[in-house]
Amino acid sequence: MEYQLGVKDRLVLLGVLPPEGNLATIRIVREMREALSFSEAEHADLQMEEVEGGGIKWNQVGAAAVGPRAFEIGAKGQETIRAALKKLDKDEKLVADHISLCDIFEYEG
Repeated sequence: MEYQLGVKDRLVLLGVLPPEGNLATIRIVREMREALSFSEAEHADLQMEEVEGGGIKWNQVGAAAVGPRAFEIGAKGQETIRAALKKLDKDEKLVADHISLCDIFEYEG
């Protein structure tokens, strides 16, 4: 299925993807991480930089230029994302930045 993801959703999703799992899951997660990562041109447009506390800030004008991008995410990838959101929900670690991903990937809790 195709998903339109903006800069913030891409960054949040990269942070949600699990760092470990079975072989199939880790291969799918690796492919998703590579697809969601930002190109050199996007980095130049966004002027991304880390801020104190581990966050990332970017140029909003650059974000408008980059715009949302389409990403094809298969059934197993969608399942992996929903499972990651479910774990955050169960552990009561969901934050406001996750709401958009919950809506995009139709996670209802």
